[in-house]
Amino acid sequence: MKYEWIIQKTIHWIESHLHEQISANDIDEITGFSKYHFHRVFQASVGMSVTEYIRMRRLANAASTLLNTDERIIDIAFFYQFESQESFTRAFKKLYNLPPGQYRKIMKIMRKNKEEKIMEAKVKGWFISGSHPFNYEMGTDRENIHQGKASGYLKSKTVQEPGEFATMMQEFKADKFLGERIELSGFIQTKNVQQFSGLWMRIDSTSDDILQFDNMGDRPIIGTNNWNRYSIVLDVPENSAVISFGILLAGKGEVWLDGLRFEVVDKNTPTTHFSVEKNLLEEPTNLSFEE
Repeated sequence: MKYEWIIQKTIHWIESHLHEQISANDIDEITGFSKYHFHRVFQASVGMSVTEYIRMRRLANAASTLLNTDERIIDIAFFYQFESQESFTRAFKKLYNLPPGQYRKIMKIMRKNKEEKIMEAKVKGWFISGSHPFNYEMGTDRENIHQGKASGYLKSKTVQEPGEFATMMQEFKADKFLGERIELSGFIQTKNVQQFSGLWMRIDSTSDDILQFDNMGDRPIIGTNNWNRYSIVLDVPENSAVISFGILLAGKGEVWLDGLRFEVVDKNTPTTHFSVEKNLLEEPTNLSFEE
């Protein structure tokens, strides 16, 4: 969390320049940090080097272009800064297990299959909840992705009132993380979010008491934003029972989620826990309302 702002700034810049040449000096100018220090921070936070991240995002965008356009493979390769169609094909096959031409054919056939569309409406392991979940839709998107072959999405359909919200979420047992400090991180993209969107995570006890909680209320994602990395860090007390997490969307808009990770972090990593505790007075005061 200490360097989250500079990682987000760097990723924002990278996302806007994927079709251009990007040098190590460009990254150094953006961060203002020493080359080796920042690259260590980026690797630790994102799980890959800056160079690997840039290549992965170029290939993900190339995969989307293959599916949604009829552009020639060689033109796609050059647009995303591969020096030849052969080098692009090698890199693409390593990530997607298929050469670009076969990937285009197979994935387009899958998209036309009605059964595939029905399957995509159900997202394994996830469910939708919130104040008005029936006014929202969740699913998987094979066109707008950050990495791999699909992302999850949550979007408004028939939202009427400002207070309506929904969440695409999961719950699991806390047993494996008792006594640990954990980080939930992922990549999020938004479109026309009018009120609020963000990751959230909650730690509950066996008696359903909320022990730890953060919904990015102090750093909401609003409006239209390209893919970027966000995270939440919470402690898991010994009396924890359930960990719940997901993506929240309040009001109208669309949000995509991809590349989620759960990791144990050291105690030097600050938590993002939102305290709901109140400072109690020593005794009643101003009972006559005249003070």
